[in-house]
Amino acid sequence: MTEQKIPLTPVPPLRRIYRSDVRAARRRLTGRIRKTPVFHTAVPGPSGPVPVTLKLEYLQHGGTFKVRGSYNALLSERVCPEHVVIASGGNAGIAAALAAAGMGKTCTVVVPESAPHTKVAAMWSHGAEVRWHGTTYAEAYDHACEITAERGALQLHAYDLPAVVAGAGVIELEIEEQVRGRPPILVAVGGGGLIGGIAAAGGRRREIVGVEPEGIPTLNSALAAGKPVDVEISSITADALGASRIGEIALDVARRYGVRSALVTDDVITDARDYLWREFRIVVELAGAVALAAILSGAYVPREGERPVVVLCGANTELPVL
Repeated sequence: MTEQKIPLTPVPPLRRIYRSDVRAARRRLTGRIRKTPVFHTAVPGPSGPVPVTLKLEYLQHGGTFKVRGSYNALLSERVCPEHVVIASGGNAGIAAALAAAGMGKTCTVVVPESAPHTKVAAMWSHGAEVRWHGTTYAEAYDHACEITAERGALQLHAYDLPAVVAGAGVIELEIEEQVRGRPPILVAVGGGGLIGGIAAAGGRRREIVGVEPEGIPTLNSALAAGKPVDVEISSITADALGASRIGEIALDVARRYGVRSALVTDDVITDARDYLWREFRIVVELAGAVALAAILSGAYVPREGERPVVVLCGANTELPVL
């Protein structure tokens, strides 16, 4: 009996992201997003005050950097369907709903059962249909794929879509105009859309450091293994940084340009958020304070004379938890 070989489905080649993609995204986003401000200050490190520049990206529309990527993805489509679908634990869904509404389209967000009510309410406020499915992002994503096929919709990915990554990278181009020299940039990492875009824009021109909760080390584990690997999710930041593995695009950029990872504990993340409120009356969600936690804890120590840029990336939280 002749053995029948099952044909393998070809794996599409990785679509690499470069500075040129980020520059094109910036042109598309003109008039759609805010150029968020920076704030020069000093924060306490283990050995004394550390000069830093805070990039106040939490002031972006929708309270999240992800709006940049969602708008860029929609604007990149030559013929964009009237309906948009995305799976999200929170901020990506808010961003997709906001961008879809801004372009006169409808949006469905599939969220896991653990999605915070605050973020679901924000999706509703922008007119999105919200569906709960499964207990993990992966289960929600599978259901989003089904809805996309049924409706002939455009499906966005929360962090591993070229246009989404390029849109996030516009933050780096703004920092170039706002801050002298090329200081390091510290960025929180979940699925990697933010750090992938910022590193693609900066290239080898500057150091980019990904800061991750110890309980969700997606970038750290992938850099060690040389490929994306699944990690256990165990962190208070899971609603925003809850991807179980780094995106292919982000890891490619990180390896090309020497991005490195710093790990911080949940306790330090909480301290960093409390510090921002106590000292500056800045309200961010826990994920928004992750990059600053690396400075406060000493997980990242700037070189002599450096003033690193710390991206505060999101503010979708409930005020009573502060």
